[in-house]
Amino acid sequence: MMDAMYQLPPRRTYHHGDLRQALLDAGIALARVGGPEAVVLREATRRAGVVPNAAYRHFANRQALLQAVRAAALAALATAMEKERARQRRGKHGVDAARASLRAIGTAYLRFARTEPGLFRTAFGVPGDPETTAHPAMAGKSGLNPFQLLSTALDELVQADLLPKKRRPDAEYVAWSAVHGLAMLVLEGPLRRLPRTQIRGIEQRLLAMVEKGL
Repeated sequence: MMDAMYQLPPRRTYHHGDLRQALLDAGIALARVGGPEAVVLREATRRAGVVPNAAYRHFANRQALLQAVRAAALAALATAMEKERARQRRGKHGVDAARASLRAIGTAYLRFARTEPGLFRTAFGVPGDPETTAHPAMAGKSGLNPFQLLSTALDELVQADLLPKKRRPDAEYVAWSAVHGLAMLVLEGPLRRLPRTQIRGIEQRLLAMVEKGL
């Protein structure tokens, strides 16, 4: 199947001014199938239907394209988090809403790792610090990137008196480490062979453990 994806015909036409987006779309498609290693500038230009030299007007090199694809992957994750947060908070207020926010962030993160493994690897396997980089290209509709959405959810816990203020500093790193560790164990580690229903159960127990442990 992967070979078939790589043999998709190149894009023959594009409107004036959107070559950068065409190259980025090609890079995202490559990452979705093969992770960051698959993002190659020459293949992106082939898919966009232009000669390789045309890409350098928009991306100086492969690394520049890869960083743009990484930003798009983080934005996709942020959007998934926002949608899950809205779904889980619906009809809730106060303490229940705060708990739902944190649970939604973790749920969306783990689901994204399972359903978009190539983009997930690109988001977190390419050098860069999403937690310190506030850039619109990495954000969802709210203007927040995944790390900022997690921070906001933790702030809501403090406001709801579910997380003591003295334990708030660096709580992002504690929660992120736990959830990311499980994501990688399922994606590339020994847990990848577990039945899907068992994985879902482990995910929910971990998210509950993170909330209580914070």
